[in-house]
Amino acid sequence: MDQDVTDAPPPHRLFHHFSELPYSMRVLFTAMLLLLGMGYLFALLNIYFTYAGRAGGNPLMLSYQDIVVAYSGSGQGSVLEGALSGPMSTMLPPDEKSKLLTWVHDGATKPDYDGIKPIVDKRCMACHSGSNPHLPNLSDFDNLKKVTALDTGASIATLVRVSHIHLFGVTFIFFIVGYAFTHAYVRPVWFKSSVIATPFAAIAVDVSSWYLIKIYHPFAWVEIGAGMLMAACFAFMWLISMYQMWFSKPPEAILQRMGGDVPLADADVSGRKGRDGLRLLS
Repeated sequence: MDQDVTDAPPPHRLFHHFSELPYSMRVLFTAMLLLLGMGYLFALLNIYFTYAGRAGGNPLMLSYQDIVVAYSGSGQGSVLEGALSGPMSTMLPPDEKSKLLTWVHDGATKPDYDGIKPIVDKRCMACHSGSNPHLPNLSDFDNLKKVTALDTGASIATLVRVSHIHLFGVTFIFFIVGYAFTHAYVRPVWFKSSVIATPFAAIAVDVSSWYLIKIYHPFAWVEIGAGMLMAACFAFMWLISMYQMWFSKPPEAILQRMGGDVPLADADVSGRKGRDGLRLLS
């Protein structure tokens, strides 16, 4: 994305390229980018493990229908059935899974609960004991009965809780990564600014789509697109920042700048003042 120094506007007087920063700041940015990059990869894996197979298809593949079912429900079976045929399908041997599903199909009655309780205690309590507020509590009959109701997807209360965490957390991440990226020399500046701003718009679209999927299922494609856009911007800013910080030579516009904001070594004071008006881009 770099342009020749004769074609591009001179850098803004307040712009500091990575090469102009002290090593301590570059080390700080590098450590931050490495850990956030690792965190983003784990976030993508979490999406995969959370939603893959939710629609009852291949549990190794994440599909459009999995996203639809996660937010609007299958409308055909219970939450428990969806989990046992999707992401939790490998957690129980076939005979125990069949026994649980038979109990659900027979009405999930309390008299028959004692027959399936040992299975639940053995296979489910490690994660569903109630200690994690983000996972269904399966510790007793009343709580287990709730997940045998018709699957209508994530509740509005759940979406609101996750939304505020998502909006605060992801916004903070992209602010930090975007701040580091501001020190990269990328032209044209409108493109650089778009890369910085796009993830913030995408996260708003992404979170809004969670609710809209309940009304109109094709909004799942909007959510998928917004997520891919965020990931692409994150990867671009991460790679360009790391490359320009440690592996590339400073751009010509930076090498020719003397005294901080003078683009040419033989520029006089009057010329410098004349060009100050052009330095509105960073």
